[in-house]
Amino acid sequence: MMSNPNDARVAERGPDEERQFAVAAHLRLAITHTARRLRQEAGRELSPSQISALATIERHGPLTPSELADRERVKRPTATRVAAKLEEMGTIARTADPADARSSLLQITAQGRALLGRLRRRKTAYLAQRLGALESDELAVLERASEVLERMLEGERS
Repeated sequence: MMSNPNDARVAERGPDEERQFAVAAHLRLAITHTARRLRQEAGRELSPSQISALATIERHGPLTPSELADRERVKRPTATRVAAKLEEMGTIARTADPADARSSLLQITAQGRALLGRLRRRKTAYLAQRLGALESDELAVLERASEVLERMLEGERS
């Protein structure tokens, strides 16, 4: 059985690394629970994959299906299926790629923008309501934490 190369490093952690690992584990759980709850708040109009693809097309489009697959870190057939469903729903439009007649470009429609806006407002309202129950100092901690998380993950943006 192949072991993970990181397993050896886990056994050799010092006190600072132990703390980082413990914080990482707790943060992973908190982020996972938060993401799950936000997906539930978004409703069932779109699947998580469809929401992600639509947001990627909005942010980086127009994109070819291959570019969408790369940005979403999925295989091209998966991106093609998701795009076909989004196109069927009227949230994206497919046009000929002027640089490659064999390919197409995907771009968000006004209907897609409106839908994303509605989903984002729903999720933001949920978080705002939950934040309203916090003390001022707790809110300040989360405000700072969100800035730190953004900075920490900035190098990973595609």
